[in-house]
Amino acid sequence: MHTDPASAHPVYATRYADGWAWSTSARMLASLTGAAIDTQRLVCAVFVPSVPALAGMRSFFDGIELLNPGHRIELPAVGGPARRHPVWRPEPLPGRRPDLQLHDALAAAVALRTAADPDLSGDLSGGLDSSSVAVLAADSIPAGHRLNAVTVHPDGNQAGADLRYARLVVARSGRIDHHPLPLTGHHLPYTAITELPVTDEPPPSTLTQARLTAQFVWMCDEFGTRTHLTGDGGDSVLFQPPIHLADLIRHRRLRRAVSEATGWARLRHTGVPPLLRDAHRAARTSRIHALHRLAETIGTPNRNDHGTVTWFPLLPFPAWAESPARRLLVQAGREAVAAKDPLIGLDASVRVLVDEIREIARTATADAALAAVHGIDLQNPFLDSAVVDTVLRTPLDQRPALHRYKPHLASAMVRLLPPELAARTTKGSFDADHYAGMRANLPDLMNLADGYLAALGLLHPARFRHHLRQAAAGLPMPLATIEQALAVEAWLAAHHRAPAPDWIYQARSNPHD
Repeated sequence: MHTDPASAHPVYATRYADGWAWSTSARMLASLTGAAIDTQRLVCAVFVPSVPALAGMRSFFDGIELLNPGHRIELPAVGGPARRHPVWRPEPLPGRRPDLQLHDALAAAVALRTAADPDLSGDLSGGLDSSSVAVLAADSIPAGHRLNAVTVHPDGNQAGADLRYARLVVARSGRIDHHPLPLTGHHLPYTAITELPVTDEPPPSTLTQARLTAQFVWMCDEFGTRTHLTGDGGDSVLFQPPIHLADLIRHRRLRRAVSEATGWARLRHTGVPPLLRDAHRAARTSRIHALHRLAETIGTPNRNDHGTVTWFPLLPFPAWAESPARRLLVQAGREAVAAKDPLIGLDASVRVLVDEIREIARTATADAALAAVHGIDLQNPFLDSAVVDTVLRTPLDQRPALHRYKPHLASAMVRLLPPELAARTTKGSFDADHYAGMRANLPDLMNLADGYLAALGLLHPARFRHHLRQAAAGLPMPLATIEQALAVEAWLAAHHRAPAPDWIYQARSNPHD
């Protein structure tokens, strides 16, 4: 079989009987073999979600592996190891302007969806990504059809920036029916997060599932959505990672490195010299050496992981983590160092983007599973292999500057989007909603502290509850690891609550059938 380079359509395999079994669902295979939850994979998801390399090809179930993306893989019928052959490598491909290539690839990805379902709907959040997908969809649907576009907004607030930009897009297109969806206190983040349907892994939208579920139900009732487009993945595909500065230094583009470091420093309110020093160190460090250093320091409570330009930026290690979590992280680091990298030799920024895009694309299938419960096919055109390939093959001298906001997409869509939106460099924030949701749902969240992660010895319930109370009170602290722990705990609850998939075994009268 061939696996797609972006991992937007993950395929899993496991040893079974005398041969192999494969599926697009890891949980289906876990039911077949009786596999338990992979605790090391849980630890990676909670404490190092920003370093996909540590999880490697592990699924969330013991013995169920994710087949390597961008490979041709042969699974022998009887015995023997899988044979893996890389078939994709994003080497720089000079040629047409990157913005034109991006436009054509994204337009083709959207057109595939509109051809399959001309009555589809789409997100229209007022941001550059969702607006680009929406206008391309509106332009490609057959005559007589119009795109149903949805903009969520706080109830009672009709003047927000997202709604204003969305209305500009609708007015310019002329082929979009706009449907604003007001959000109330019933849709706050953290609401009913343990009521999720079961999926192969924790969905990215776990904490906002109340809003997402309400949107799916509303779209089905309002205009009978069967296919829904989003701009998800655009941030990962189109942003330059900071280690891009190291590539500029390694390729002797020193003047540009100084210019981009200055622009990035202004955005981040930091100094230019530390950025350039860190980039210079990163330019002399390979991915494998960076993994070596990571394996040596990961899980230590006082590690220095606040560098500005690094291969693997880490979240602060929380005080509520237990010792077994540290040991499992160290083990994951050692395994990552020992693993063979089929993409060795790529520029650092490209290699980092490959990992991030694959992580985002694979986890997006869990969100798609939530939509499928309501009969909706959730589609993310930015994560199409052709779009990803186009972006990653951009030569160094044509890659966007680190401090510029998606310039290739803005240029690609300049004739289709309102000028005000094409120039937008911000997006709507729901941070206030997250704090409000945490306070409103604090009793339920506190109960999760004594859940499956605690039973596995990965977190200390009392210390976790203490940090939850502080976060709900608005005290400054990193929320990412707390949120990851809550999302994983909610997923574990759904997994243990739902019945395992059934398999039917049928005897064959003819062994050659």
